[in-house]
Amino acid sequence: MVAKVLDIIGENFNTSRRIKATSPRVVKDGDSVKLSYVNLKGETDFLDVTSIYPEDPNEVKKTQLTHVAQALHTKNMDYIEWLIQRQIEAGANIIDICVDEICVDEEERRNWMRWIIPVVQKMSDHTFAIDSSDPLTITAGLEVYDCSKSQPAINSVNLERGRDVLIPLAKKYDALLLANASGRDNIPTSKEERVENLSKLMEMMDEEDIPMGNRYLDPLCFPVGAAPEAAMHYLEACKELRDKYPDVHLFGGHSNTSFGMPQRKVLNSAFIISSILNGCDTLMIDPIMNEVGPFNEFKLSYDVLQGKDLMGMEYISYFRS
Repeated sequence: MVAKVLDIIGENFNTSRRIKATSPRVVKDGDSVKLSYVNLKGETDFLDVTSIYPEDPNEVKKTQLTHVAQALHTKNMDYIEWLIQRQIEAGANIIDICVDEICVDEEERRNWMRWIIPVVQKMSDHTFAIDSSDPLTITAGLEVYDCSKSQPAINSVNLERGRDVLIPLAKKYDALLLANASGRDNIPTSKEERVENLSKLMEMMDEEDIPMGNRYLDPLCFPVGAAPEAAMHYLEACKELRDKYPDVHLFGGHSNTSFGMPQRKVLNSAFIISSILNGCDTLMIDPIMNEVGPFNEFKLSYDVLQGKDLMGMEYISYFRS
């Protein structure tokens, strides 16, 4: 397991996650189709994906299999635990849980959140972030969360109508509160809008007396392929927010930036390092694709060079351990 320097939010437990039906991990076994993986015992194991694999051979090349949703639908506990533990072993200390795309019906989705939270809490005592576009789905997850095992996290509050109810819930459950810069009616298109929206949320969190250490501000990352200026707006907002609020956490969905681009890992790495330079202390990433260790080492080294780590004591302690 990677020693913690940065907070790492593992983003892989999301029912929107897909894998190509043409992946070498997809194998046919008679009338069944299975997705192979190496389980926690180091053995090859399988998730049955027959029910979501296309019957028409002409559809295979353009089909992507929703493997996380399938693991939930089939209640494949080994695969679910593999998804969780693999991220933890790679360095994630917060695991995001999102079931929004498992179904259309809102109440059914809430029931899935009520089901999955106790399941994953039996698998790890790490913090789980309850992630949904629906505040009532987040509420459903909080109601079944065992706070004696770990501190919950809420993903996320913003200025959109109806989401402000999550702030008093964060106080009630002593939850980490992830807050993004989305406005009441629009997403931000500049550094100024990002900072303004998050500053309003900070005032709302002040009213509920949310501890500074529980606040995680996300200025919002967007794909540079669609919005070339978005990365710089994000980085500039991070720098201003870090100066304005030195005691809060800053993060973003850093993998979003590379969406639709080739060699995503390369672009992600450059953006993550730029984010750290501009004040980010938390990353929301796929820790399997982007190895966490080098980013921890960069952060430690940068703190030494800036004089934040006096005499390099944290740097020395990290490498001696």
